[in-house]
Amino acid sequence: MGRTRFDIILTTDRSMMSNHHGKEFVGFMTTGPAIGMPEKLWMWIAAPKMKVDSLGRPWQAPYALRKLEALLQDKGYNAAVIDPDYVAHHLLDAKILMLSHHDYFALCPPSSEWWLITRKEPVNAKSFRRFMNSLPLAKAKERGLKIIAGGPAAWQWLYRLDLMSRWGIDTVVDGEGERIIIDLVEKVYSGEPLPRYVFVGPSDVPSIEEIPAIRRPSINGLIEIMRGCPRGCKFCSVTLRPLRHMPLELIEKEMLVNVREGVRSGILHSEDVLLYGAKGIKLNPDALIKLHQLARKHWESIAWSHASLAAVKNAEEEHRLISRLREIICSKGQDYWGVEVGIETGSVRLAKKIMPAKSAPYPVEKWPEVVEDAFTIMHENNVIPAATLILGLPEETPEDVVKTAELLDRLKPYRSLIVPMFFVPMGVLKNKDWFTDVRVTDEHVEVMRRCLWHSVRWAEEIIDKFYLREAHLSPLKYLLKMFLSYVKMKVRAYEKKMGLRPIEAEAAPIAH
Repeated sequence: MGRTRFDIILTTDRSMMSNHHGKEFVGFMTTGPAIGMPEKLWMWIAAPKMKVDSLGRPWQAPYALRKLEALLQDKGYNAAVIDPDYVAHHLLDAKILMLSHHDYFALCPPSSEWWLITRKEPVNAKSFRRFMNSLPLAKAKERGLKIIAGGPAAWQWLYRLDLMSRWGIDTVVDGEGERIIIDLVEKVYSGEPLPRYVFVGPSDVPSIEEIPAIRRPSINGLIEIMRGCPRGCKFCSVTLRPLRHMPLELIEKEMLVNVREGVRSGILHSEDVLLYGAKGIKLNPDALIKLHQLARKHWESIAWSHASLAAVKNAEEEHRLISRLREIICSKGQDYWGVEVGIETGSVRLAKKIMPAKSAPYPVEKWPEVVEDAFTIMHENNVIPAATLILGLPEETPEDVVKTAELLDRLKPYRSLIVPMFFVPMGVLKNKDWFTDVRVTDEHVEVMRRCLWHSVRWAEEIIDKFYLREAHLSPLKYLLKMFLSYVKMKVRAYEKKMGLRPIEAEAAPIAH
């Protein structure tokens, strides 16, 4: 490999710099510790190495890094995303190292929940620490290297000031970076001091015109179609950001960047894909149809990053939109698509307090019905949701958790994965062993058991009938099925040890 110099290196660790065998859901395994197998095998399943060119530039890279790479290159800077295995080679020539991550120290859910349950550090945090410790940072800092860290988990650095100091992090950028990052780069080039922490508030986010088009492929073809969310849930920071809908011209340009370099499938990304082109929560069926027709024109398969359950129900009931989108998506050999959704709670009382608009346009009192109706619609249209629950919310009572357990029982017949996550206030995170402060009740255990058995049951069918059908992924499919068998064995043993009533065989789901 030659000594081509990059003044600005953008990177992250292996848990993020991977396309997860082209299967985005598999990447969620990086949020847990290695269970039932060596960590190297776990990492091969969850985050195999990325193909790179002779300079160590990865074939695909996280979308946020691709955005900043394009922005910097558009402004004339010699910048590139570099695979973590090749960063050390370039570091001594660089002026700036930029880092990004979804969960630097495994403090976000679901990493935090895995840590809580197993008392083992998830592989994403271990992978990032190994990566940082492998770099010749002392020599690079002596030369004047500046390190800027950002991404969705930027806030976590405030609770690991020791690591900020050890690794010489100069600046942390918390929030959308397109507008502020050029100012910081200019400060480095002019020798001005950098601020230690920058918070990008709602009034400082970039406009559509300030958001560049990526120049090289993103992980699994992910393309951003919208930023922000109008629902105002109290546990979510995305609601602070103003809504911005990406024009179809920009979306198509980024699709073609991926397709031309061999990434022929993609993920439409926003906090709620069904609100693309909407006014508030008033759906825009024409905009969604055009978006998906465009995606089908260029992609072999289509997935969604997130959708709200209320929008799923509203889309089908008012516009028969899920069925119409299925006709577009499930063609050319595709027969299902995946999406993340948020159940959060089965308690109407809690829903009123923390997410009163999440059920809109339906009344919040109907939230459990909205959830079940949306799950029914998704099941009938071969949409496979990965759903989240939040346990331990402020003001939560045992009765609230029981309501969530009751809702889970109603969701048994619907093909889905359901993941419980614990709400952890950031102040608690100051304690390195923060998970010891989380009070897990008997009711929480019941919800977690219901989630686990629900997910294991449906995961087995999903793997058999929908997922990992390509011949070259047979070893991965076999390992995942073995992992599910291991999980069932361990949970049965735990239930027997604790004298808990087995729920594995209760009301097995009816697939149709």
